[in-house]
Amino acid sequence: MWTSSIVAYLHYLGFMLAFAALTVEIFNLKTEITLDEAKRVAFADAAYGAAATMILITGILRVLYFGKETDYYLSNPFFYAKIGVFIIVSLLSLYPTYTFLTWIKNFQIGKPPTLENAQVNRLSWLIKGELLGFTLIPLLAALMARINSL
Repeated sequence: MWTSSIVAYLHYLGFMLAFAALTVEIFNLKTEITLDEAKRVAFADAAYGAAATMILITGILRVLYFGKETDYYLSNPFFYAKIGVFIIVSLLSLYPTYTFLTWIKNFQIGKPPTLENAQVNRLSWLIKGELLGFTLIPLLAALMARINSL
């Protein structure tokens, strides 16, 4: 019982941390970004990656060992929708993460990255898409729970 509860807690905590990290990114990302803001964005993206990894690992653990029986998940179309949204969110995060990793050279010389309006807009839309995805996943989880209780 304790292990199941802890795994579920870490799964939910991962979602909260991911959402918080993306929020930090979106509020600090701008064309005239300072070095401190750029570091904040890069750190938030690293935290986001750790949170997404935690969501994935605890999700797998819940399906295989600590949740309901595996058939509960595998026979539910909303489970597959959840996985699909998670994959889409993961794919949306690739470009921002790559971009933020390229900033490391600038950090080493104490200089903020140079961003153009188009790049900031593209990054902002991708991050907003990730946030939208993370708002849909709990809805799909609730629908998943309801469909099996009918």
